[in-house]
Amino acid sequence: MWLRKLFDGRGGTAEVMRPGGGGRRFPEAASPRPGQGLAETSCPADFRRPGASPATAMAEGTATAAAEPPLSTALPFPSTGPHGHRARMRDKLLERGPEALADYELLEMLLFLAMPKGDTKPLAKALINRFGSFGNVLATPTRTLLETRGLGPHSVAALKLVQASALRMMRAEVLEQPVLNNWDRLMDYLTAAIAREKVEQFRVLYLDTRNRLIADEAQARGTVNHTPVYPREVVKRALELHATALIMVHNHPSGDTKPSGPDIAMTREVKQAAAIFSIALHDHIIIGHGGWFSFRDAGLL
Repeated sequence: MWLRKLFDGRGGTAEVMRPGGGGRRFPEAASPRPGQGLAETSCPADFRRPGASPATAMAEGTATAAAEPPLSTALPFPSTGPHGHRARMRDKLLERGPEALADYELLEMLLFLAMPKGDTKPLAKALINRFGSFGNVLATPTRTLLETRGLGPHSVAALKLVQASALRMMRAEVLEQPVLNNWDRLMDYLTAAIAREKVEQFRVLYLDTRNRLIADEAQARGTVNHTPVYPREVVKRALELHATALIMVHNHPSGDTKPSGPDIAMTREVKQAAAIFSIALHDHIIIGHGGWFSFRDAGLL
């Protein structure tokens, strides 16, 4: 009879021992799934923590992902160990609810979707160390995530799916009633959608006669401090959608929500162009880090 010692939740090797075999061990390498990249075969293990030997590192998996910066007490997670157990995490979620999970645990479980084997806790902590927060990880551009060691197409797709699902749910709540009567939810949605963007993005919310959202469209993407906006294109699209009102939105990657001179001038131009066709410009919102600025509230409309 064969006895198999399994590594619980790890992507390393299993050891098989035959009775009477003198304690000889025969390693069985874990094979990657079809279509699975080498980066996702197993989650990197943190063998740099104090007391860990090279042999321990080999047993626990591959080297820590390059996503993890040098250890520092200023980081959210100076150490990315010890390893957890998937069954325990699932039980915690189901029995105590998602509120019982820390941000890194949520990220750890999301990575389960792309990594059926292996301990994803070290990678989850390393990603938060690098990008700053759970939300920042989800909002990081796809290309940047794909270039992060330890992540591959499967894991990046899982992260982006969660981000898209969250935004879709928030957008659905905004659609349920007139936008002007649902301002707080609108600001929550816009903050989640573009506050963490690394470059400026200009969006327009097109509204009907009852101020319900017809469309939320990105008109342009610019640089870290400028986005080209053409009033003619904004008004043309409003006419195509039969919109009677607009709310313009853009973000400041610097985090400062104060409008610039060009922001103020462009807003006036759009307002004048839209008024020719009896289209109202309700507001222009600037989204920053943890806050927003309203042109209407500031008396600039």
